[in-house]
Order: sequence, then C-alpha cells, then structure tokens
Amino acid sequence: MAEQAASVKAQAHTVLDVRPELEQGGEPFVSIMEAASAITPGGTLVIIAPFEPVPLYDVLGARGFTHETEKVAADEWIVQFTRS
Repeated sequence: MAEQAASVKAQAHTVLDVRPELEQGGEPFVSIMEAASAITPGGTLVIIAPFEPVPLYDVLGARGFTHETEKVAADEWIVQFTRS
C-alpha cells in the first residue's frame, strides 16, 4: 500500500497535503480549488487528508475531475484527482 501511495504522489502534477492546515484549525478548500484550477487536462492533483474528503468528489467532479481514493492509515487518505 505504501509503495502505491508513493507512486501516486510521485506521478502527480501537484501534491497538496492539507493535514497541517486542518491541524491548525484552517480550512484548505480555497487552496484545493486554486491548485485544481491550475491542472490541465490529463493532469493530476493529489490531496493528502486526515479523513476521506467526500465533498470534494462532487465539487471537483463538476469541474471535470475523476478520482481514486486510497486509505493509507487511519489518519491518512490519498486522493488522486485527474482532469479529463
């Protein structure tokens, strides 16, 4: 599992780890949307979060992204969003 997660991170155009911002009480939605808007068709954005970011599936799906989700640890979810 960890090898696959490392591979996903390495292949992504942008990797955004939102865990530190969430730990500090912040809301990473704006950062995520800014990063997503910079992804070109065929490009990928990887989000690393402490929980499954289910609301992002519909929000980014409406912007042309598909997703693959992997739970790496109890507090680490890796979601690869690919723009079609």
